[in-house]
Amino acid sequence: IRALLLCSCLGLLLLRPGGGQPFLRLRPSPSDNLPVKDIVEHPDPEYDPKEQDLDERTLRKKLGSHFDPGFMAVAVPGPANASGAEAAAGRGRAALPSELRRLELTPPQGPRLKVGKKARRKVLQWLWAYTYCPVLYTWKDLGIRFWPRYIKEGNCLAEKSCSLPEGMFCKPVKSVTKTFLRWHCQGWSSQKYCTWIPVQYPLISECKCSC
Repeated sequence: IRALLLCSCLGLLLLRPGGGQPFLRLRPSPSDNLPVKDIVEHPDPEYDPKEQDLDERTLRKKLGSHFDPGFMAVAVPGPANASGAEAAAGRGRAALPSELRRLELTPPQGPRLKVGKKARRKVLQWLWAYTYCPVLYTWKDLGIRFWPRYIKEGNCLAEKSCSLPEGMFCKPVKSVTKTFLRWHCQGWSSQKYCTWIPVQYPLISECKCSC
């Protein structure tokens, strides 16, 4: 299956000493790797937002229509979806893709084999169950310097090969971008100025069996 991998991840912006908050990731940049790796934060709590900076009504107004309760949460959320084993068991329940429904089960050379409709359907369902690549979602805590701080992040099930013969694995082929607020400080020590700024966070939205 050929697909164009359209992914992006947060770029790493290192500010000069005295110029602002170090270790800061702010803007998306092209990448072949999703999900986004954990962000390395400055350990000094002075760079954390204070209680008065975390007013939910104010932050919801600032984020506006970008707030997506399906992919972000203010409080600790429950489980996102099925485990890897449950997702793998549910592969056969997904609808067969059109390219698989058109698949010819007879060999290109040699005698033509007669395959009944029932047998053909079972073979195609087995192939689809073997090659199906669901997106597995889990909630991730981005920390107090993001709002909302919880994001529902997608991963591709890659516990075993998804092809016959083996060699191909489930990999991300599509992504969507969600906008969050990021607590950003400029300046140094008592002279620093901090505020919430919008940042984009890429998420895996589709996985496929590929090389």
